[in-house]
Formats: sequence, C-alpha cells, structure tokens
Amino acid sequence: MAQLTVLEPEGMYPDTLLEQEVLGAGVEILHGGAPHTGTLDALPDAVCAKVDGLLIFRHWLRAADIARFPKLRVVVRMGVGYDRLDRATCAARGITVCNVPDYGTQEVADHAMSLALSLRRGIILHHDLQRADPPAPWRYADSPLIRRAEVQGFGIVGLGRIGTAVALRAKAFGFKVRFYDPHLPNGVDRALGITRARTLEELMRGGDVLSIHAPDTRETRGMIGARELAWLPEAAVVVNTARGTSLDIDALEAGLRSGHIAGAGLDVIPVEPPVEPVPGLLAAYRAREPWLRGRVVITPHSAFHTPEAWLDIRRKSVETMRDVLLQGLSTNVIHPDQG
Repeated sequence: MAQLTVLEPEGMYPDTLLEQEVLGAGVEILHGGAPHTGTLDALPDAVCAKVDGLLIFRHWLRAADIARFPKLRVVVRMGVGYDRLDRATCAARGITVCNVPDYGTQEVADHAMSLALSLRRGIILHHDLQRADPPAPWRYADSPLIRRAEVQGFGIVGLGRIGTAVALRAKAFGFKVRFYDPHLPNGVDRALGITRARTLEELMRGGDVLSIHAPDTRETRGMIGARELAWLPEAAVVVNTARGTSLDIDALEAGLRSGHIAGAGLDVIPVEPPVEPVPGLLAAYRAREPWLRGRVVITPHSAFHTPEAWLDIRRKSVETMRDVLLQGLSTNVIHPDQG
C-alpha cells in the first residue's frame, strides 16, 4: 500500500510528534506551508498533489482549493463548525468531511454562563460605572439587568453537548431552565430535569436569559431576528457563544436601544473578523457610547480558549483522521444533508 500523506497547513503546533504517534510511522505528516491568511494559495502544487488527508482550522476550503488536491480523501475541520468547508464540492468528489464536536465543551459552557451572570449580577455595569470619569457614587446601581437567578427563565436554543453543559450549569445556579431543539428525541428533558419548549416562540416568551447554542446551518441562519427578539420578556438578556449567523445583530441593537433587551453578551458576530463597516452595535460598543454602559460585553470568538482546549483540538483532530482515513470508521463524519 502506498504511503499516505496528511497535511496540517497552518503549522499550529511546534512539532508533529503527537500526530506521528497517533497516525503511525507509515503516514507522512506535512506541517505548515500556509500560515493563517484565510487561503491555501501559498501551498505549492507539488505538496497538494501528495495529500490524502487535510486538517483545517482557520482556512476556508473552497472549490478552487479542493481542485488542487487530486488525492484528497478526508478533511477534518479542527473545530465544531464546518461552514468554512465547501461540502458540496467535497461530496461530489467523494471526499469525507469530519469535525471535532467534543473539544472545548466546558470552556464554551463556562463562557456562556460567565457572560449571563456578569450581566445579570451587574458586574459589567458596576465595573463600567466605577471606572467612569468621574466614577459613579460608591453604591449599588438600580438596573433592570439585575435579577435573582431563581425567578428567571433560562432559555437554551440547541441542546447539543455545549447546550447541555450550559443547562446543567444554569440549573445549578437556580435558573428555571428550558430548551428548544426539534432534533432531539423525547425524554432528554426528563433525563436532565429541565423543561422542553415545543416551539422557539414558546421558549423565548419565557426566556429572561436566552443562550444560543445552534450550529451554522441553512435552518439556523437568521433564525432569531426582530420578531423573535420581541417575544422575549421585557429586560431580557441575550447570550451567543455559537455562531453569529443565527442572530440578527442589527435587530439586537434595536432591542437594546429600545430597552426591551436589557443586556447582551456576544462571543460571535455575523462576519469574523469584523470588516468595515462594522455592525452598529460593535461600533457603539467600541466607542463606549453611554447608552450601552454595563449592558453589552463582546469577546472575540474566544470562548473555547484554554491551553487544555488547544491540546484537545490537536489530539481529537488527528484521532478522527486516523479513524476515518486509516481505519475506515465514521467518527465525527458530517453527512452531506446536515445543514
């Protein structure tokens, strides 16, 4: 059998020792050649011609890129989302596409809860007030943001691994947890001791906190816009640590300006990294406009980030490649009809 070749083009890690250990001595590991610039154009054709397995983290993989890999059989997206990959072209070529759905679960769940709690406990609000010039009086501030957990409904859109981890954390803090996920079988709610909403509207009408954990698919893009945000109770908080495409950020800004939405915590926005003209909410946040003081916190798609998560990405990605490319298994395979 001819030697197989696996390429990780970004050179994300300092060596290939772990990759060689997992894939074995019979697999050639290529490392680097296309630093993160958004494209794979820097790769020589001679390298592309050898590659059977491709590990992709930040790069886009479009039809023109795929055409440069005549032997390509397996692509592993080194993360959860796979919207960077032209899956239709891969399917037409018979290329198997996989992701890594089970890294960073704890980190993203912790991040979502941190955003929700930092807003609902007034931590961001008091932080901003006390660093103002001049600082606010040395006392608490009354705000519709600040509520006791046990009187609030905590709505979760998408009860996958991360959504489930958030549900358990929110439940531990005393929130009344509900979820909406039409793809899950009956009984999940009973197993977790939480409540299932039959429709998105039903979920949102009781969501004093809304936490979004939906992947980027045809079904979820734009699923939460002005109409859906209007279903939320007065002074709700919205948190998104999944994909920016599911939430209309302009509608969110309008809801914040009207006061219907008390606060928002975003780790994702529709276009990343942001390009000019940036969304109005991001522009107002960067300008520290007084109307959103203490009400909005934005992080740069960093919810997953810990040293432990980076190691998980590395190991789980190459283990998935081994399972599918070498052993013919279906580990983490994304089927063409998914999203």
